[in-house]
Formats: sequence, structure tokens, C-alpha cells
Amino acid sequence: MSIGAYKQYSVLMAVYYKENASYLRQAIESIQNQTFPTNDFVLVCDGPLNLELDAVISEKQKEMGNTFHVIRLEKNCGLGNALNEGIRHCKNELIARMDSDDISYPDRCVRQMKVFELNPEIDICSGIIEEFSKSPDIIYARRVLPETSEEISKFAMKRNPFNHPCVMYKKTAVESSGSYQDFYLLEDYYLWIRMLMNGSQGYNLQEPLLYMRAGSDMYKRRAGWKYARTQIALFRYMENRGFINKGQCFISCVVRSGSSLAPNWIRELMFKKILRK
Repeated sequence: MSIGAYKQYSVLMAVYYKENASYLRQAIESIQNQTFPTNDFVLVCDGPLNLELDAVISEKQKEMGNTFHVIRLEKNCGLGNALNEGIRHCKNELIARMDSDDISYPDRCVRQMKVFELNPEIDICSGIIEEFSKSPDIIYARRVLPETSEEISKFAMKRNPFNHPCVMYKKTAVESSGSYQDFYLLEDYYLWIRMLMNGSQGYNLQEPLLYMRAGSDMYKRRAGWKYARTQIALFRYMENRGFINKGQCFISCVVRSGSSLAPNWIRELMFKKILRK
């Protein structure tokens, strides 16, 4: 099976020892059950795992055979470094990102491939994510993003313009922009900014592609001085490169710092009531 110029796509996932084995199985199976199956699933083990995770990986290796490629790193290097290693092993031009605890819609990948076929200028495509805590049957928030490349570039001046857990991108466009680089919890946003400044075009499907496992722990990770500082550093980078002006940088730094340093219940409320639909 193929869609126009794209005969296939790769899937890129990273996992580390703190992940849940049951969630990993669900994530992998959501890719196995795609209406347009992949021929190249690259799983990067970011350092040594635990027995439960290794058992799931061994099970899937037997089920998926040569389609499932497991890359094991000797030590934990962080998500960005793990994904860079995985990208080098992906054999197709189109790469679908997948987190190890989320669940893709069955037709997610075929819908994204059609975007690239109909719009050859597009380099990166994501869609709506639906957030859940215990069951994907109970959705409490949706992250909806601007559709067109022009709208995406404008949105990127303030907020992350793509949903990283469900992006599909061209390998060459990512690599020509420097791939993922260290930027605490913002490796993806940093990459998107560099890709947009490098001339890449984006598109966001206005339909759900993925169930994202969220909850209070996710909001806790986006807290504290360290996270505030990394956000300030990103907006200063954008200002220094001419992507935003001084006033935009100042406002974003104030707003983001306030969110990072607020109590977790306030931050969670902000995400659910203001930043989500």
C-alpha cells in the first residue's frame, strides 16, 4: 500500500525506565492497529529499563518481526538525544512521532500521509489531541491548534504550534534544521521554531488524532524556577533571531513565569479553562 509519492512511513518512539509497561503496550498496539500499517517502527530505549518494560518489548519483537527495531542506549540521555538517535535509524522520509503512554486513532497516520501527498510543500503536520486521565472514553480537554502555515507561524510567537505526541514530519526537514537539541522540556518547541525560521511549512488537521494521557503529574512537570528559566531562554532566543520583538518577548516571559511559579491547581485550571478546549 502507498499514498502517492509516499510508499511508507516510520514510527519513532522513546521509552525510559519510569514508564508504565501497560501504557507502553497500549501505545505500541495503537500503531499496530493503524489502518495503514507502518513497515518501520523504531523504539529507542533511553538507558536501561525494568523487567516489565523489557517483557513488553520482547513480546512485540516476536509479534512484529523485522518491522520493530529496538535501539538501546547505554545510559539515559534525555528525550531529545534519544529521538535524534532514533531519527538516524528511521528508513522512511515521513516519520510519525509517538509517545510511550499515548493512544493513536486507528486512521491517524493515513490521514497525515494524505496531507503530505496533497500538499508537497508541507514539512510537519499534527492535529488535535484529546487528553484523558484514566480512560480515553472520558476526555476532559482538547488541544486545538491553528490550521494553516501562516496561522501556525503567528501562533508560534506565543505558544507551541504543534502537538508533539502526534506530529508527522519529513526527516530531511528536521535534520536540515539541526534536529532535536537540549532545551529542558522544550526540545520540540525549540525544534519547531528553528524549522519555521528555516523555511519549513506546517499544517494542523482540525480533527483528533491521538488520546494523550495527562493529569496532575503533567502539570507538576511544568512548574518551578528551572522550567520558568528555560521558557525565558526560549523566548529570548526567538527575540535574538528576529522571530519576535522585544515587547512580545517581555509579555511571554512574564506570562510563562507566572504560570510556572503558580500553585499546581491554578496551573491545571489555566490549562483546562484557557489553554484547552
